[in-house]
Amino acid sequence: MTTLSIFHQNQPAQAQTVVTDPELIRRTLAEQGVHFDRWTTRDLPAEASQEDILQAYADEVATLKQDWGFATADVVSLTADHPEKDALRQKFLDEHTHSEDEVRFFVRGRGLFYLHFGDQVYALLCEKNDLISVPDGTRHWFDMGPEPEFTCIRLFSNPDGWVASFSGDDIASRLPRYETLAGGAR
Repeated sequence: MTTLSIFHQNQPAQAQTVVTDPELIRRTLAEQGVHFDRWTTRDLPAEASQEDILQAYADEVATLKQDWGFATADVVSLTADHPEKDALRQKFLDEHTHSEDEVRFFVRGRGLFYLHFGDQVYALLCEKNDLISVPDGTRHWFDMGPEPEFTCIRLFSNPDGWVASFSGDDIASRLPRYETLAGGAR
């Protein structure tokens, strides 16, 4: 279930607020300038290629490109048997920003976005059907868990794709990780 947990950065052991209602999640994130939506996904075979996935969602991707000015779209997919899963997880676990919005539409699986606003951290467990757009300059990080299982469509304004500027803050190491917030259920 999609879940938003809000922590105070100085009290990371216990969430101050936990929200599971999608409309309340949408409104709460909108107050911070984050776009959240739920889209209908399509049944695609597990072995669907990047091209198959982009073709299946061609209308939605075209609308996002037109409305938000994105130049490119691709698909990122990770499974628990990926040989570089540990290195990839570590790459995204440090707080960083981007000079463009970070947009992800979860076609399959789940992942955990952490958004750092002032002295609060919003941890959003995204699942299949969730679309999130993290505004440029927003301090954040992503945890795919130790056994990743997800497929996302990513959209970029920058043709170079994912480019991060790391903050150097160790806040990501102080918050509960995917294993705690996502639990064992898939």
